[in-house]
Amino acid sequence: MTQQRVVVTGLGATTPVGGDVDSTWEGLLTGRSGIRLLDQERYAELPVRFAGQAAVDPTDVLERPEARKLDRSQQLALIAGREAWADAGSPDVEPERLGVALASGIGGIVSLLEQNEVLKERGWTRVSPMSVPMLMPNGAAAWVGLDLGAKAGIHTPVSACASGAEAVSVALEMIRSGRADVVVAGGTEACTHPITIAAFAAMRALSTRNDEPERASRPYDKGRDGFVMGEGAGCLVLETLEHAQARGARIYAEVAGVGITSDGHHIAQPDPTGSGASRAMQFAIDNAGITPADIIHVNAHATSTPQGDVAEAGAIRRVLGSAADGVAVSGTKSMTGHLLGGAGAVESVAAIKALYHRIAPVTANLDDPDDEIDLDVVSGSPRALRDGDAAVLNNSFGFGGHNVALIFRSV
Repeated sequence: MTQQRVVVTGLGATTPVGGDVDSTWEGLLTGRSGIRLLDQERYAELPVRFAGQAAVDPTDVLERPEARKLDRSQQLALIAGREAWADAGSPDVEPERLGVALASGIGGIVSLLEQNEVLKERGWTRVSPMSVPMLMPNGAAAWVGLDLGAKAGIHTPVSACASGAEAVSVALEMIRSGRADVVVAGGTEACTHPITIAAFAAMRALSTRNDEPERASRPYDKGRDGFVMGEGAGCLVLETLEHAQARGARIYAEVAGVGITSDGHHIAQPDPTGSGASRAMQFAIDNAGITPADIIHVNAHATSTPQGDVAEAGAIRRVLGSAADGVAVSGTKSMTGHLLGGAGAVESVAAIKALYHRIAPVTANLDDPDDEIDLDVVSGSPRALRDGDAAVLNNSFGFGGHNVALIFRSV
């Protein structure tokens, strides 16, 4: 049986760099940082006082009655989902053939914390009746599904920082299995709060570069000292090639392959050998039916942590072999920060744009490259990519040892 081909026909995003896909993409090409100081008093005593917050506040986009019912992560997801749907031309599809796979690594934790304060200060009668829908991890997927009237199934994979990428793999399988013709896939996160920053800081996972936050996320640089928290959402509209062609849709790329593995190593540290990441990338390449020579660009996970960047770089080099010398590698977290459960989706949008426009975005703040990183990292200015049939790779890895690799191919 021939495997169903699945393509991307719509893109949506709202990030610290821009409030939509176009502004985000322009920022990634020019190296614009979305990282800013958190000047509220509640952050004043923390060891880390900066993060990447949405460039356009979602409450400035949504109507107030709608926004009040949603956690911030859900607001961002709804904005990205609507942009992706409109970008795809609002496909005419039977509700029973339309699905949603939209992830979050943490869900509505800020709503939970805020309502806990309401309970303590004002009593249980003032707790919002929308608290449960606001805090539940599947809330973002549910709201996007309700917005579109999707009835083929709504899914919320939770795999830490690999969640957004895993959602794309879930959507791919929904279509390949014949359960849906069109699926909106993506990820979202909005968990900037003193407790989350304090918790990550206690793990020594965050950069502490408070004096220059816009330069704190620096993948592959010798001076990197941890990741930078960010918030945002990214969404893709996936559909069968046949369905897209029948309606004359613009096609950005084919979702050609996926690889998913686990490290079995540590709850928070990557396997220093990068073996799980290597296997995920190899599975994705095999699933796509391509060779390393077909890959022209990698949007790397590249969180700016001392151990993680080296482990991933070694894994990429092992899988691509000599072909890695001609592959442009970008670490876009250097500008957006780490969007946790939204990262894999937003970075899929960036990888697809790179393939579609044949240009790789920069890796900002790479002043002194680490000698252990044996990759062709794009820095300074964006780089043109070769024409013709080609593919791009997007990597996402998460606490718990989750590894997801996605291959997007030109159509």
